[in-house]
Amino acid sequence: MDDPAINKGGSVPLSIGEVAERIHLVRGQRVVLDADLAAFYGETTKRFNQQVRRNLARFPADFMFQLDAAEFAALRLQSASLNSGRGQHSKYLPLAFTEHGAIMAATLLNSARATELSVYVVRAFVELRGILVNNRALAAKVHQLERKVSIHDRNIAELADSMGQLLAAPPLPSKRSIGFLSGEDSKGKTGQKASSKVAGRKKT
Repeated sequence: MDDPAINKGGSVPLSIGEVAERIHLVRGQRVVLDADLAAFYGETTKRFNQQVRRNLARFPADFMFQLDAAEFAALRLQSASLNSGRGQHSKYLPLAFTEHGAIMAATLLNSARATELSVYVVRAFVELRGILVNNRALAAKVHQLERKVSIHDRNIAELADSMGQLLAAPPLPSKRSIGFLSGEDSKGKTGQKASSKVAGRKKT
């Protein structure tokens, strides 16, 4: 039975976006599974893996690794494509290829289609890296903005507290000014002194 993702006409049927949809994040690395990579390159999964296993020396751990059962189960929950179609009934746990591993596999197959599709695969990896970098930059800018808003709000709150304390404080008692007395104050004090003198004379 033909693989459903292989175009029988031999032309390239996939866009970079469609390739990117088959790239997964496993163990902190972006990878494409053997069944998808084989389909991209125009091979059956069985023959593709046979070629890879015959040349394991070309695929170190940072090029290729095999998923464990838990990782594969988690991917199947996340991806509808793994629950229908290629790799659904495989007896073996799939192989996962990083960007370098995908290029090495294309070199190993040495076919015109594999060479052509490897360019799409690499561009898809690059596109995803660019999205990740942009998201990180955006997240950093949002964090900086949040800090500025937080500091601004804190300053406003401190200002409001200070104003509240000033408004709630009791008025300060009036103090007698130091210096010359005004005309009215001087007259009042003179009158008080004269009254006290008259009262003293009457007593004598």
